[in-house]
Amino acid sequence: MTTTFIPFLEMNGKAREAIDFYEKALGAKVVYKLMLADLPNNKGVELPAEKKDQVSYAVLKIGEAELQISDNVTGSQYHKGTQITLVLQTPDKDQATQYFEALQQDGQVNEPLQSSFFSPAYGNVTDKFGITFRVLAKGRQG
Repeated sequence: MTTTFIPFLEMNGKAREAIDFYEKALGAKVVYKLMLADLPNNKGVELPAEKKDQVSYAVLKIGEAELQISDNVTGSQYHKGTQITLVLQTPDKDQATQYFEALQQDGQVNEPLQSSFFSPAYGNVTDKFGITFRVLAKGRQG
């Protein structure tokens, strides 16, 4: 069983620009991109004009490393330079639960650990040191 740490950049509306930049500057390859308009809960919902072309979630490969990017800002106000969170990803739902419960001690739960369309266990928590983690069990729900 392998657990990985993945940097996650919250770009406050600049994700497409950042993706283009990292493709040119670092040779990044986009391996997955989901736009806000394509989220299952946004299908058929009219999004505000400024949100229509925003990135919900993208995965870039830079060499052997992975970088995840979103336009969304989770849990706090955006301040330039403070938009990095860590993805703690494991193939095991029970391990994800254990990590989440440990990290929430004296911290703050931003999104409770629960199943989603992309994971059997996903949550967002800021630990007692102010570091925000996206904890998930890899794999689709169901």
